[in-house]
Amino acid sequence: MRPTDLRGILGYTTHFRGKVFVLSVDSQVIDDENFKNLLLDISVLRSLNVKIVLVHGATTRLKSLGERMQVKLTDTEGTGITDEATLEVAILGLFQIGQKILEGLSELDLQGAIPNAVIAHPSGIVDGIDNGCAGRVERIDGELILGMVESGVIPVVPAIGYDGDGKSFRVHSDHVAVELAREIKAAKLIFVGNTAGVQEAGSLSAQFSVEEADEFIKHHSGKESAYVVSKLRSALKACRGGVSRAHLIDGLRDDALLSELFSNEGVGTMVYANEYEAIRPAEKRDVGAIRRLVRQSEVEQEVVYRSESDIEELIEDFLVFEIDGNVVGCVAIHASTEEAGLGELACLIVSEAHANQGIGKKLVSFGETQAKQKGISTLYVLSTRAFNFFAQKGGYAEADADLLPPERKVRYTESGRNSRILLKSLG
Repeated sequence: MRPTDLRGILGYTTHFRGKVFVLSVDSQVIDDENFKNLLLDISVLRSLNVKIVLVHGATTRLKSLGERMQVKLTDTEGTGITDEATLEVAILGLFQIGQKILEGLSELDLQGAIPNAVIAHPSGIVDGIDNGCAGRVERIDGELILGMVESGVIPVVPAIGYDGDGKSFRVHSDHVAVELAREIKAAKLIFVGNTAGVQEAGSLSAQFSVEEADEFIKHHSGKESAYVVSKLRSALKACRGGVSRAHLIDGLRDDALLSELFSNEGVGTMVYANEYEAIRPAEKRDVGAIRRLVRQSEVEQEVVYRSESDIEELIEDFLVFEIDGNVVGCVAIHASTEEAGLGELACLIVSEAHANQGIGKKLVSFGETQAKQKGISTLYVLSTRAFNFFAQKGGYAEADADLLPPERKVRYTESGRNSRILLKSLG
């Protein structure tokens, strides 16, 4: 590991410290040999003062118990008809898994406890059929969960709910996790399953805004894995309910949890609450991060050299795209001092790890909005390698160098870069 890797991790730890993360862990992951590594990763998070709540189901354990006990199960997922016999097997499976989690936490000197924090009511009659002991989450006892968390205990919440009469109902673990995360205002909800997330054209889609996730679900239901779409729906609901970030990761992979949380590129799919929530005006503390982005693009001859002092001098012109406290993209809007209403869009850079995810387009769009607020009606761009991006995706049209303000034209000529000039009216 390089020292720069450690610096990056430290940036995340400052941002995560004291926050509550809810992990919804599939029973397949818990029954896998890699589960011990997941518990180790949880121990690392606790050592960094990240507060953890675990939610789990029992699908794989329920299936194996049903076969062993020769019980014909009416539902294994917690979403369909659940008769009394299936409920009994589910309770046994959930108890066994809960005990396994508590034993694993104890081995790592971590305290855990199983609360009865899920208040549920029966699913009732659906399509004319009584769903029996299947339930729906009515509410979560958030005070109980937060009280445990604040005292250093990891709540281990099973997918079972209780009504006012003490009757038990089988509920879906992801539904419990969503309602719990919303109730306690968790910073993150992480679905730890058997997939790294959304795959499109053979590659991982690393992040979605809530709008993008909604569109994906509309156009891929029936095409994409039902399992993945279900997870994505839950992530979307959580973000719409006040959780700022929801993640889908592969719990069968050794390093998935820490790699997703402590690396810019991540290894899963993240849904975030607001498309522009990640974009903000740059501050002096961002100079170093912007300089690192600039250095990356200098090598590719995409932007001109800018020192840290150059960036700091114009820091008020910069916008940055931030993911979990880390700057992964930037753009600058320079208002012309020679011609009123004219401005330059410059230094558009996205880190290599986050390329081809739409961040550049979002930065440009937000930059144009900021430009209009500054009284800029026309923007120009100088580009050596990204001119197709601006022309095809940004609506910019090629222009002549004579349209540049005199002082800017002199610098353009002296640079010898032969950049293409593109222009766009913001009216």
